[in-house]
Amino acid sequence: MMFPVIGVVGGGQLARMMAPEALNLGFELRILAEAPDVSAASSVATAPVGDYKDLDTLREFARGLDVMTFDHEHVPNAHLQTLIDEGVNVQPRPSALIHAQDKLVMRKAIAELGLPNPEWDAVSTVEELVAFGERIGFPIVLKTPRGGYDGKGVRMIEDAAAAAAASDWFGNGDLLAEAKVPFTRELSAMVGRTPSGEARGWDVVHTIQVDGVCDEVIAPAQDLDPEVAAAASAAALRIAEAFGVTGVMAAELFETPGLGAGFVINELAMRPHNTGHWTMNGSVTSQFEQHLRAVLDLPLGDTSALGELCVMKNYLGGSNQDLFSAFAAALAAEPRVKVHAYGKSVRPGRKIGHVNVVAEPGEGSASLRDRANRVASIIRDGVDALNEGKN
Repeated sequence: MMFPVIGVVGGGQLARMMAPEALNLGFELRILAEAPDVSAASSVATAPVGDYKDLDTLREFARGLDVMTFDHEHVPNAHLQTLIDEGVNVQPRPSALIHAQDKLVMRKAIAELGLPNPEWDAVSTVEELVAFGERIGFPIVLKTPRGGYDGKGVRMIEDAAAAAAASDWFGNGDLLAEAKVPFTRELSAMVGRTPSGEARGWDVVHTIQVDGVCDEVIAPAQDLDPEVAAAASAAALRIAEAFGVTGVMAAELFETPGLGAGFVINELAMRPHNTGHWTMNGSVTSQFEQHLRAVLDLPLGDTSALGELCVMKNYLGGSNQDLFSAFAAALAAEPRVKVHAYGKSVRPGRKIGHVNVVAEPGEGSASLRDRANRVASIIRDGVDALNEGKN
C-alpha cells in the first residue's frame, strides 16, 4: 500500500498546520527546515535542516518525494526550474510562483488580464518617483518588488521631500510605485486549484490589519455588496487559471465602494495564508487540506462554511512567556473557541498562534470578535487578562 510523500520547503507555521491534514489522509509530510527549532520541525518525523537557496540541498530533499511544495515563496525560481527539468514534481510551478515573488511582474500580469489594479509604475530613481507622484497625486506608496511581507518593504511617500528621503531604497533595480488606494477595508479571496484545472473558492473575507500584520479575519465579510463579492471571487479564480496556479492562493484586496469594480488587487500569495486560517474550523475543507489535495491533483474538497459566521484572531508575542500556563483559563473562558499554537518561542510582535470561533445561531460579528479577542488576550497576556475582564 503506497501513499504519497509530500515535501514542504520551509518550516514555518503554515507547514506545521499541513501536518495533521496529511496525517489524516495517510500522506507522509517531510519538511525542509531552516533550523532545528522551527515551528514545523516537531510536527513531522522527517525534517532535515538545510538552506532552501542551495540547489544541492533542494535536490537532496527532493529524493523520494511525489511532490514538492512550499510554506513561503522565497525559493529561487531558477533552482525550481532546474528541479523540474530533472523530473521533480514542483507545485506550484515557478511560472506561477513568480507572480507572488515579484510585485512588478504581478502588476503587469493583472493589468494584462484587465483586472482591477491601482495606478502603478516601475521607478528606478527618485526623479521618476516624484514624477509619478506629481502625475497621479501624492501621497503614493513605494514598494520593494521582492521580499516584502507583513508591512515590510513598504514606504508611504507623502510628497517630493519624502521621495528624496527614500533615496536609500534605490540602486538595485526598479521599485514599484503605486497610488494610495482610498479603501474602506481589506478583503481576501482564497482559491484552491489543481494541475488539471479544477478550482474552488471560499467566501470572500474581511481582514483587519494592525501595523501591517493580519490581526483578525471575519468570514464571510459582512455587508459586502453581493456583486462585489462575486466579482472578487471570479477575479481570484481567473488569476489562478491564467497564471497556472496549483495549490492554494490568496488574493488580498482593497474594498473601494463606488469606485470601479468595488475592489482593487493588492497582493497575491501562492500558498496557504493567514487570511485562510479560519477555514480550519469554519469550513468543510481547510485551506491546508485543500493545498495538499491540490498539489497532488486530487479532487478538491467542499469549501462551504460550517456556520453563518467565523472569526479568526491572531495572538502575537506579549507579556506572557509561559503560554501553556494560560491555557486552562483561556479554554474555560470560551469552550467553543478553538486554539491553535505554533510551537514558537515568545517574542514581542511575533505570530505565535491564532484562535477560531464559529458563531452560534443568530450571533453577530461583534459578539464573536469579543469572544475570540478574550481568549487571545488571556493567552498573550496570561491569566491576569481574565481577571481584568471580570473587574
